[in-house]
Amino acid sequence: MAVSSIGRSISSLSISHSPLLGFIKPTHQHNHINYGFNSNYGSFVINCSSSERARSSDSMAFSLNENGTSRTHVKWQRVLLKVSGEALAGDGEQNIDPKVTMAIAREVADVTRLGIEVAIVVGGGNIFRGASWAGSSGLDRSSADYIGMLATVMNAIYLQATMESIGIPTRVQTAFRMSEVAEPYIRRRAVRHLEKGRVVIFAAGTGNPFFTTDTAAALRCAEINAEVVLKATNVDGVYDEDPRINPNARLLDSLTYQEVISRDLLVMDLTAITLCQENNIPVVVFNLGKPGSIAKAIKGERVGTLIGGACVSAAAKT
Repeated sequence: MAVSSIGRSISSLSISHSPLLGFIKPTHQHNHINYGFNSNYGSFVINCSSSERARSSDSMAFSLNENGTSRTHVKWQRVLLKVSGEALAGDGEQNIDPKVTMAIAREVADVTRLGIEVAIVVGGGNIFRGASWAGSSGLDRSSADYIGMLATVMNAIYLQATMESIGIPTRVQTAFRMSEVAEPYIRRRAVRHLEKGRVVIFAAGTGNPFFTTDTAAALRCAEINAEVVLKATNVDGVYDEDPRINPNARLLDSLTYQEVISRDLLVMDLTAITLCQENNIPVVVFNLGKPGSIAKAIKGERVGTLIGGACVSAAAKT
């Protein structure tokens, strides 16, 4: 069988079982290639590491059929998950809902076991939103935004603790130095963490006032060569009208970047969506509150609204 030939090709590697991630991995690297077999999913995973990794071409995750042929079962190999602060608040009774963070952790754990690399950008609106406070109580916009960045760090540390409580190795990197509680953001180090199977949470936005965490998500996605921005929200996706005002508003399956801009759809701010367009980064907007939605979005299954990428616009369908 073809499986035996693969076994012979890697038999010279010293391997060990990792109960934490649920797959066998080498104790050392050879030619920048990591091999792993996921016994839970019957998948053989190869991660090819490179400092200038091209999207979609340097990593493979596939299952072996009985005849030894491969079949791809994930759409993306490295993803950037954007979680808003409001989503972390759940029903809003407290700033951070432990049930929400645990649900996120468990779904991320499911996909990391498939060999998918996951980075996360968290917002801070559940604790402090700089744009809302600017101009009040003597706060200028820059000061308000810096306070908001600190709020994202609080969310990131909480989410990190939740993930590590169920065995997911996680690192927090901040846009400005807070060395006692987190690593500084260093692109190559972040990529290396991902290649080793760790989840990386980016906090403190871009480190600059006047930029949203959506823009930070688009920026970090481009920097680490992730293939998609997955934007977790409190709604099912993007609607043609505000569903809170019009109950007959229609959920859109797909949109082009230009449609989002020209129709002034409040999906992401203009800077973020333009950055995604310039770097051809697709965006998937989906509902965090639906169980299994994170795992479906990360695996590339149909969920929410797809913006950009190879989508067919809603206008083209009509």
